[in-house]
Amino acid sequence: MVQAYILIQTEVGKAAAVAEAIAGISGVTLAEDVTGPYDVIARVEAANVDDLGRLVIAKLQDVPGITRTLTCTVVHV
Repeated sequence: MVQAYILIQTEVGKAAAVAEAIAGISGVTLAEDVTGPYDVIARVEAANVDDLGRLVIAKLQDVPGITRTLTCTVVHV
């Protein structure tokens, strides 16, 4: 299982709608609108890195209102 935090920038005024939309996507375990340089933070999980990439590119980045994402993969050292 691969887990990651996705830091998301949105169009002005769209953070709440984006967080709500991505919360319903399979693989997203948490999505919250926040303050700071990013507007939404999502926690996601996938079976492997390839599935994680498909989740981010094919599903999350397709949500209207998202302008940029940054994927931070969780590591266990």
